[in-house]
Amino acid sequence: MSTTPMSTGAAAEASGVSTVPVRLEVMKLPVTDYDRAKAFYQRLGWRLDIDFKPDGQHRALQFTPPGSACSIQFSEADTPMTGPLEGMILVVDDIAVARDELIGRGADVSEIWHIEPGKGKVPGCDPEGRSYFTRATFSDPEGNVWQLQEITERLPGRV
Repeated sequence: MSTTPMSTGAAAEASGVSTVPVRLEVMKLPVTDYDRAKAFYQRLGWRLDIDFKPDGQHRALQFTPPGSACSIQFSEADTPMTGPLEGMILVVDDIAVARDELIGRGADVSEIWHIEPGKGKVPGCDPEGRSYFTRATFSDPEGNVWQLQEITERLPGRV
C-alpha cells in the first residue's frame, strides 16, 4: 500500500493537469418544501429529471438548467447539509436576455452589476464588456442564492 504525504509541498510536487476525466454531474441543494421547490424550478423552465421515492420513503427530485451538463438534486433540509447555499453560478451568454427571461418566469432578479477591481460591486454592466465581470442574482423560495455571470469569451483552457 502506498501513501501520499500531506504536506505544504505536496501540491507543488504534483506534475501537470490530470488526464482522468472528472465531470460535475449533480450538486445537492437543501430544501424544506419539495413541492414549492419543484414549482419554482419548473416555472424557470428547468428540465425535470426525476421525481419519485426510490425507497418508498425519501423523495428524489432533480432538475437540470437549460444547456447545463450539471443537474440540481434537492435534499431534505434535515440532512447534514445546512442551507441555504449562496454563490452558485449560472453562466449566460447575454445577461440582459437571461435576466429578462427569468423575470418573465417569476424570479425576482437583482439589477445587473459588475465587479470593479478595487471597488467591488458597481451597478450596471462592465463598461469594458469583459467576460466574468457582469452579474445579477436571484434566490429560490428556500433562500438559495444563484448568481448569473455573463461570459462571452472564455479564459484559455476553459471549455
